Amino acid sequence: MSIKPLSSDKLYRASELNGLAADCKSTKHLTPLDEIVGQERAQQAVEFAMSIKEKGYNIYAIGRNGLGKRTMVLRYLNRHDPNGNGTPLYDWCYVANFEETRSPKVLKLPAGTGNKFKKEIEKLMLRLVKALPLAFDNEMYYSRSETLKNQLTQKQESSLLTLTNEAKENSVSLSLTTQGEYQLVALNGEEPHTEESFAQLSEEEQEQFEETINDLEKKLRGIVRQLTELEEEFSDKIQKLNEEVALDVVVHFIKPLKEAYRGQSEIKAYLKAMQKDILENLDIFLEESEEQVALAYAALDKKMPRRYQVNVLVSQSEQKFPIVVEDSPSYHSIFGYVENATYKGTVFTDFSLIRSGSLHRANGGVLLMDAVKVLERPYVWDGLKRALRARKLNVSSLEREVTLSGTISLEPEDIPLNVKIILFGDYQTYQLLQHYDPDFSELFRVTADFEDEMPRTDESEVQYARFISSIVNDSEMLHCDRKAIARIIDYSSRQADDQNKLSLHSADIANLLRESNYMAKSSKATMIRANHVEQALQSQEKRVSRLKDHVMQTFTNGTTLIDTQGEVVGQINALSVISTTDYQFGAPNRITATTAYGEGEVFDIERNVKLGGSIHSKGVMILSAYLASIFGKAKKIPLTTHLTFEQSYGGVDGDSASMAELCAIVSAFSNSSLRQDVAITGSMNQFGEAQPIGGVNEKIEGFFDVCGIKGRLPTQGVIIPKSNAHNLMLRKDVVAAVEKGEFQIWAISHVTEALEILTGKSAGILSDESGYPLDSVYGQAQVKLNELRV
Repeated sequence: MSIKPLSSDKLYRASELNGLAADCKSTKHLTPLDEIVGQERAQQAVEFAMSIKEKGYNIYAIGRNGLGKRTMVLRYLNRHDPNGNGTPLYDWCYVANFEETRSPKVLKLPAGTGNKFKKEIEKLMLRLVKALPLAFDNEMYYSRSETLKNQLTQKQESSLLTLTNEAKENSVSLSLTTQGEYQLVALNGEEPHTEESFAQLSEEEQEQFEETINDLEKKLRGIVRQLTELEEEFSDKIQKLNEEVALDVVVHFIKPLKEAYRGQSEIKAYLKAMQKDILENLDIFLEESEEQVALAYAALDKKMPRRYQVNVLVSQSEQKFPIVVEDSPSYHSIFGYVENATYKGTVFTDFSLIRSGSLHRANGGVLLMDAVKVLERPYVWDGLKRALRARKLNVSSLEREVTLSGTISLEPEDIPLNVKIILFGDYQTYQLLQHYDPDFSELFRVTADFEDEMPRTDESEVQYARFISSIVNDSEMLHCDRKAIARIIDYSSRQADDQNKLSLHSADIANLLRESNYMAKSSKATMIRANHVEQALQSQEKRVSRLKDHVMQTFTNGTTLIDTQGEVVGQINALSVISTTDYQFGAPNRITATTAYGEGEVFDIERNVKLGGSIHSKGVMILSAYLASIFGKAKKIPLTTHLTFEQSYGGVDGDSASMAELCAIVSAFSNSSLRQDVAITGSMNQFGEAQPIGGVNEKIEGFFDVCGIKGRLPTQGVIIPKSNAHNLMLRKDVVAAVEKGEFQIWAISHVTEALEILTGKSAGILSDESGYPLDSVYGQAQVKLNELRV
């Protein structure tokens, strides 16, 4: 045969670490990489978005889980402080709105001053709670209030004395009843008239008394109104006195605070409003009403009246760029919420029960979240868009928004929002948001697209070695020696299914390192070596290969029929990949083709019983087109072919068996036997050219394992497309078998080369005069077809 199998050096590219200095013996001598390797495109996107302060430049980071998206972004943000341009950060506090208690006010304070201001207010209140009662409990206050009370008494007595004397002159007494009411009674000498004595008076005298009493009652009503005015005047004077006394105390204690914050207009305004409110609510401090005072102090710590507390929502302990990772993005955890408190069976709430969300804590910085988790939780996505559009953060009650009930709740003042949102998600979620949400592209204008793999060069291998060093150092593992580094890089290349690529799935590398570290420590080694990495890989495979062992058992006990030696007409060994969620392996499948007189159709049994997928059906149609171009250019092919995967009871999809199917059909047409010690994988186009397929390493290894079960022969091997040669990163035992000449791998570029290997004959080249040579596979098929056409 003219087609030579691949040499063993083409089947595995071992890392030589040529770019690494010869004296670099382990990761101990490597500078750890402080960024994720191979993600320059994504990093540039993040840098671009972070440098633009305008609305809408939020980031959607696309990539599979395990690529290190979050790690890369966090490392970048921690390394390059985006706040280097001096954007100020603030503490945010809620305080009472003394004019409208349902709408608490926001205080914006310089970063780091919120808790300090809160403590200063607490100290002020503790002083006032003690000082105010003392100010009203001294001789000077008692003397001034007593003077006012005496003045009131004198005026009251003076007013009543005039009326009493006038009543006496008219034989009428003015007295105060036990119920506190004034009473005018006619006198009989010095004693009040009884009913009997009054009845003995003449009508004229009775009328005289009634007129007198009526006149006196009118005057009495006027005097009572005057007394009420005097009492109100007294009350006002006492209030004024109280305010004067309290003002002296409050001003004395509050003055240092006003001085300390004289440059901050918001705090000055609040202190002024608080001073006014204290003077209007002195009874809270003087404890005149026990019930009112108890409610005013109702809190977890009964230190000070609730209305004067400062609720520090966000405190920036230092001028450091806020970076917040929200792992559970519920509505309340992102936007904050208002708690309720219970006092003596009564549920109440106020500004001191407002709690911050992650958006509050990230204000002025960055909030990182998982896109799918955000979309899964009710109302979160709409709330996030609303906040980003308005650039305001509102602590609203979710219950009020989603129910029809009119429960009483707070309406806190909005907080200005300046934040970058970074969502991490996969490509499918990104497409759905782009397609179904018109706001998405406006609010998330920057896409950070993370790579799955990177080119494998001497330079990139050095970068990868430094990346391995960073994982080792971060997790405080044993260091890897040079051979262990090379083995991990080889594993990465195998994960990428390409000799010239390295996988960027950092989670896989980190897991392998952890397990290798465990193996090394278990064997009391002081360093991770290549054999520890091999042990970890074997342990990984053993944990997840139950299905593979089960499938291989069916070849061992003969349940699955397969021949790995001899020759058969219309029968071929194709290769497929079986996948679970975390593992995939290869196994051979027998494909058979039978022919009968007919109209030239290829009857795909898998498709007709609905076990074949659309891609498999497309592959059968393509090979049918190739067959028609070879044998049916002048006349219709007089054979119908029935094609099937033997013992296939599940679905079949993919076109990687189309070359195998064509070989089986041509074998049936020409009655040429196909080698059973050779398996084939690869798709083809309408011109018969071999096209690359996936899972080539697993497919080759699967047939190699089955050959070991059925009995190994030096003639056994696998045919693959030439375009898959660079994907080969085979197991060491397969490479060793090829090196010893015990197994072959052929890389072909056309299906005719496969026929040549499988039949031992030339496929045949079409001659315009005589057709295909009679001793070729196509020539024998042409003769048979021509006989049927007669």
